[in-house]
Amino acid sequence: MPIRFTLRQLEYFVAAGECGSIAAASQKMNVSPPSISTAISQLESELGLPLFVRNRVQGLKMTEAGRTLAAQALRVLDEATEMTRLAGSVSSTVQGPLRLGCLVSFAQIVLSGLRRSFEGQFPAVQTSQIEMTQAEIFAALRRGEIDMAVTYDLNLPPDLEFHAIKELPPYVLLAPEHPLADRESLTIHDLATHPMVLLDLPISSEYFQSFFSREGLRPVISERTRDMAVMRSLVANGYGFSIANFRPLNDVSPDGKPLRFIPLVGELRYIVMGVLGVPGATSSSTHAAFVEHCRKRLMD
Repeated sequence: MPIRFTLRQLEYFVAAGECGSIAAASQKMNVSPPSISTAISQLESELGLPLFVRNRVQGLKMTEAGRTLAAQALRVLDEATEMTRLAGSVSSTVQGPLRLGCLVSFAQIVLSGLRRSFEGQFPAVQTSQIEMTQAEIFAALRRGEIDMAVTYDLNLPPDLEFHAIKELPPYVLLAPEHPLADRESLTIHDLATHPMVLLDLPISSEYFQSFFSREGLRPVISERTRDMAVMRSLVANGYGFSIANFRPLNDVSPDGKPLRFIPLVGELRYIVMGVLGVPGATSSSTHAAFVEHCRKRLMD
């Protein structure tokens, strides 16, 4: 079976050898004498050989095996100290690879620009991206396949940490010819009898349909799509209205037809865009810098 010991046991063992007594090692390490004694006993038991000759008058004297182990222990402790120093250096420097996920519904609008501006500010960082649904983001973070993700605060699990950035109210997309297109604002009751093009992504579709169910209504879903661009084209070509939270940068569909964007008002839950990661991720300077960069860019 493999031999098991801790760095703390090695530290106490080396201190006892250098000091020549449990009491002196205890004072040096600022721990109780039983802690030193127990660590040495556990180390001897694990190795199956004595490391000290114990004498009440002369104190502790290392055996030959003890001297051999002490020399190796010092090298191990020195290497551990260097590893700690290097880890601290890396964690305090904005550098290295950063694997980013992004919710597929707005990745085409947000993520590439965020990456480019972040790399421009921190040239030692190399970013990569992948577009995902909300459930895929959760799974990828847990498996360590991505470091952070730009997403919404929808159905967030308790084992992941969300850094809120920007609140996004819902709006209605309409073709200019739609009978509601001349309104300044719309309610769910205004929309209830009209055909709807549903952005049918996991969790997101439930969020949009919840607007109706809270009012005791059901939407008239005429079309479903998982693609934001396809949704805008269907709306622009008269297949119905749709609801979204992230507005594109222009007022035309991908096939060049115009769109109207009208605020949806009433007792509605706004969603929040932010950065999702595992707990403690922002202890890394690179991750913390990316969250702060998102705050500045997305709030503009």
